[in-house]
Amino acid sequence: MVAPPVGFSDDPSNDIPIRPADNPTVGDRIFRVICVASASVALVIIAATAIFLLNKSRPALAKTGVWHFFTASVWNAAVGDFGVLGLVIGTITIATIALIVAVPLAVGMALFVNEYAPPRIGRTLTAVIDLLAAVPSLIFGMWGYFAFKNHLIPVSRWISDHLVAIPFFRLSNATGKPDFTGSSMIAGLVVGMMIVPIITSVSRDVMARVPREQCEGALALGGSRWAMIRDVILPYGKSGVVGATMLGFGRALGETVAVALVLQNISYQANPHIVQHGAGSIAANIFLRFGEASPLELSALVASGVALMALTFTVGFAARRVVARTTRFS
Repeated sequence: MVAPPVGFSDDPSNDIPIRPADNPTVGDRIFRVICVASASVALVIIAATAIFLLNKSRPALAKTGVWHFFTASVWNAAVGDFGVLGLVIGTITIATIALIVAVPLAVGMALFVNEYAPPRIGRTLTAVIDLLAAVPSLIFGMWGYFAFKNHLIPVSRWISDHLVAIPFFRLSNATGKPDFTGSSMIAGLVVGMMIVPIITSVSRDVMARVPREQCEGALALGGSRWAMIRDVILPYGKSGVVGATMLGFGRALGETVAVALVLQNISYQANPHIVQHGAGSIAANIFLRFGEASPLELSALVASGVALMALTFTVGFAARRVVARTTRFS
């Protein structure tokens, strides 16, 4: 009589695998403790950071009121009146513009490196993209301010003249010569160029793990290269591309120096005219006002950091749900 396979019951009517006996050794226990402790460090750091920020922000929140602070758009340090709603909207606007610009470029670059570029050029481009992902944001900010910003002003003027049917591209009714510097669009484009390497690097790694047998099978059946990319590579790497996109969005939300250099002056009111001067960002406002802030304003800046932290965590949790759903239905 042949013995049943290890891990299965000898009863033919019971096909549920039997869980092997768990007899951890001393080494297993030590390794488990080390892993649990390492994973707990991140939670401890997050909790300690949240407690610190909430403690430091209490004076400003007590002065202005929690509801007023998160629903008003004002920043008057002289009278202690603070509100970050306009800054939150400006932060989301800049990050959204950056994402709209960055995602098509990043996915196209990833596909070119993996599927179209010769191997030698592909390896060179991969190294360059990985290096660009590690470039400090200060460098991108200086490039955006000195080299990129002046070239975008004529583009903003053309958009405001020819795409006036789109509400976001209209100018306000303010009299005088319109100012196109320090707009949400310019800041978003600079941040978009900054997050392109990040999204490209992650997307390329995901697409490179597509089983080549499926790609070659699609080509052998007579499909074109684009059909193979559309029907095999993109569906397989969809969850990874979505995850890379949300990672870039989180990076764009917290960008500080690049946005501060481009905007120079912060607008605390939400500005729906993205091509016109007047934009704000929570991180840039903290960067520009931290050095000269009074104790009460410093507390308000910390409280705005709480809002940014909550926004970033919301994006992170939403990204996990989106990636999970994408993986489930792909």
